[in-house]
Amino acid sequence: MPPFEKYQAVKKAYAAGANKENAQAMDKYMRNLFPFYGLKTPTRRELSKPFLKGVTKEEIAWDLVDLCFKDDYREMQYFALDYLKKVQKQLTFKDLPKIKQLAETKSWWDSVDSLVKLAGQIFIKDEENKEKTAALMLAWAQDPDFWVRWTAIEFQLEATDPDLLGKIIDRNLGSQEFSINKAICWALRYYSKTNPAWVRDYMASRDLSALSRREGSKYI
Repeated sequence: MPPFEKYQAVKKAYAAGANKENAQAMDKYMRNLFPFYGLKTPTRRELSKPFLKGVTKEEIAWDLVDLCFKDDYREMQYFALDYLKKVQKQLTFKDLPKIKQLAETKSWWDSVDSLVKLAGQIFIKDEENKEKTAALMLAWAQDPDFWVRWTAIEFQLEATDPDLLGKIIDRNLGSQEFSINKAICWALRYYSKTNPAWVRDYMASRDLSALSRREGSKYI
């Protein structure tokens, strides 16, 4: 199915399953930043199944992703992210600019957290371009958009290069952004599960925010 036709078909399916009461609660939870159809995750995923079937065998449909991210309804962005998760094995270094673009579009923690994982999978799987990916993440760590910086700080949660993590966090020390300091603490806390000594030494040698220090040392 061509991208625009699939986009329209997904919208039609979601609209048919809309729940006004759920939508109001979801709007409120997300601070009224985005309108919702009111589809809870299990319902949305069930409705999405016909449109995600077989996509792993196709070329990545970035036109479909872009259409979904331009849509007003938040569930359409969730569909795009579910789609990208399905095709993540095809993602490579060359797709990182698209990941960055999405991180800058209708940005909030719910969408960016999914993009973080996609960037992380590229770092893990695209061995040929690992050094290029690391260099790009160092650039993202100083990007004007703090959601892009958030992505750089957290993209290594599943496979951490401590030297790279330290350099990325160093570029964000002294930030007054709550979300950046929260991202730092999550990255340190997660890595402390497997390398507590490195995290302990890093935290002892850096002037971290109170939040990053308190939450980052939770497991050590």
